[in-house]
Amino acid sequence: MENQNVSYCQSCGMPLNTDVLGTNSDGSKNNEYCTYCFKDGKFTADISMNEMIEFCIPHMVNANKDISEEKARNIMQQFFPNLKRWK
Repeated sequence: MENQNVSYCQSCGMPLNTDVLGTNSDGSKNNEYCTYCFKDGKFTADISMNEMIEFCIPHMVNANKDISEEKARNIMQQFFPNLKRWK
């Protein structure tokens, strides 16, 4: 999942582009989190890292048909602890 040319949401690991950036409390774009995880300067859900992984599994499998739920879970269990929100 790690690619030096791609920024990832520091909560859910989703690749970031300007269309999906979250917002700060002043309405400016936040370059670290996606709009699904961070809006108006706050996280949109009060969940644990493991809950976030379970929430993201279907999205990853849907976007990558060659990845099983188990493989998606394993990838995220290795990747998520490196994300800012979960450190």
